[in-house]
Amino acid sequence: MVSLARKSRAYTAGTLGNQLAFGLPEFEILHKPQPFDVPRPTQARDELEQKYSEIIQTNHWLDRTLVSFQANKDLPFYRWFKYREGFAAHMVKKVLGDLFSKPGKLLDPFAGAGSALFSARELGWATTGIELLPSAVFGIQARLISERMDNSEFARAVERFIGSNWRASKVTKSEFQHVRITQGAFPDGTEDFLSKYLKFVRTSRFSPDVQLMLRFAAYCVLEDISYTRKDGQYLRWDYRSGRQLGQKKFDKGKIVPFETALVQQLKTMVDDLFGENDGLFAEVAAEKIGPEPKLIEGSCLSELPKLKKATFDCVFTSPPYCNRYDYTRTYALELAFLGCDEDHIKSLRQQMLFCTVENKEKQNLQDQMGRTEFTAAHSVFTQQEALQEVLTIIDQLRDLGSLNNDGIAKLVRNYFYELNLVIRQAARVLKTGGYFVMVNDNVRYAGETVPVDTIMSEFADAAGLQPLHIWKLGRGKGNSSQQMGVHGRTELRKTICVWKKR
Repeated sequence: MVSLARKSRAYTAGTLGNQLAFGLPEFEILHKPQPFDVPRPTQARDELEQKYSEIIQTNHWLDRTLVSFQANKDLPFYRWFKYREGFAAHMVKKVLGDLFSKPGKLLDPFAGAGSALFSARELGWATTGIELLPSAVFGIQARLISERMDNSEFARAVERFIGSNWRASKVTKSEFQHVRITQGAFPDGTEDFLSKYLKFVRTSRFSPDVQLMLRFAAYCVLEDISYTRKDGQYLRWDYRSGRQLGQKKFDKGKIVPFETALVQQLKTMVDDLFGENDGLFAEVAAEKIGPEPKLIEGSCLSELPKLKKATFDCVFTSPPYCNRYDYTRTYALELAFLGCDEDHIKSLRQQMLFCTVENKEKQNLQDQMGRTEFTAAHSVFTQQEALQEVLTIIDQLRDLGSLNNDGIAKLVRNYFYELNLVIRQAARVLKTGGYFVMVNDNVRYAGETVPVDTIMSEFADAAGLQPLHIWKLGRGKGNSSQQMGVHGRTELRKTICVWKKR
């Protein structure tokens, strides 16, 4: 058995983004590391679970479709660009309706493609979002433009394109500028047709708004016309691409020809804009909903501290999960389409909340947050015993070679470090009596369960927020097939945490 004794070690400048030297509690292995052949310590996590046991409740109207993109996939606009990391519009409306008697101001610091912003707006809320990734920002911009553009002009532009001889045009240079990860993504001829279409749009006399929406239509079908499929941590490549990853052959099935996919996408957009009840955005024109959402482009780690204290009635968000998903990889085609080069994509990856093994520890967090806030957040992080219990075990698993990637230990540590800072800053901009709603998943590494929801609630409590609910789905998610084979099946909670500003 591995004996553990607590000690403190001073981290040097740069560790965990800190430019000061702080004492960070750790555990020292007193004997030579050996594989865990006895139950790993869980006392601190068990105590935390007991502390929140009364507010951890199954919410029976919640299901997996509502905390994911699934419930949106057949809704107008949401089906144009399938942003899989979003959550359901209905879920946002239901929660806001339960918590508030009237609309106010809402902030989403991880806005994604804008599910919370637009859903709350339909209830009369004034909404603000912060979003770093251009792949998501473009979706929000397209939604806003589709509300104000001349729908008839767009419909005429679609008709003109379909009736034109665009296929016969010549292109001397591809309109799609690849990065390394996207090379060879399209079947023969597809990229040529894509370039001809983009040239048609670029050289047309349509208004800038209509041109953007025509480009957006091509943007929405990139995955359909490629050899790739988004798969969380990376792009999965069809065997026909010649660059398949891993041993198992992946067959994506039918790859839709460019013209077929594009024309269908354009017709869907026209149908939605001219649908029942005078079209998709009739309520906007009738001024029955809140003002146009405000979008702040950048990382919430740098943008949240710039917002005024006690500004918002609600913070409603879902951060990247602690699950190694790298959105700069899964959305690589979309980022390349938007003109992001290798350096830009690397920069985006390092600015994101620390959620991949390729992230590096940020060096300027204290400067961004301010010394007082940063020091307080650091203290909360180091004193959270359930988290330190998890980090100690994962560090030992790394040292024993039991993790499938040594970077997982750094990922988990820095994920919670940065998320703690985000929660603290979001609490600062929330009004007294306001609500903070956070959607997240618990995770498991090498058989070790990480209770994200209760640890986050501890961070929230320390930031002046009273944990009211940890709503869990009636059915959680299972761990990966690889982990099940070694550690057995464990159901992990998918939860919505609700905290109230004191």
